[in-house]
Amino acid sequence: MNHISTLARKEQQALCEALDDEYKSQATYEQVIRDFGPIRPFINIVEAEARHASALLSLFEKYGIPAPENRWLANAPHYSNVHEACVASVQGEIENVALYDRLLSSTQHSDILSVYQALRAASQDRHLPAFQRCAQRSSRSGA
Repeated sequence: MNHISTLARKEQQALCEALDDEYKSQATYEQVIRDFGPIRPFINIVEAEARHASALLSLFEKYGIPAPENRWLANAPHYSNVHEACVASVQGEIENVALYDRLLSSTQHSDILSVYQALRAASQDRHLPAFQRCAQRSSRSGA
């Protein structure tokens, strides 16, 4: 069923913004793994980011909206060491939570709100603390 007429332009833009941010996180964490090996928490969280993108893509499909291309595949940032990657990932998760705080006011659709709330909670409650621990560990180890 095509729901495109029920999604306002700002709702479509919000979905695009959310997907772009999840693509960025996934590509960044994949790059860290390529650069430094299969280290935690990157190996765990990269899989979660793929699930987050998939949840958003299902909304694009449901509402008949073309999904934007993943512009991050060849543009992921590189870091000079694990500590720098962890610190940057802490900031990325803080920004992700702020993004969802903003996007939650962009729609009244309960299915979209549920996805936004779940993704925000994952960043706030699981990813952010994991990267904060990573930053603390790597600063002590000199990684």
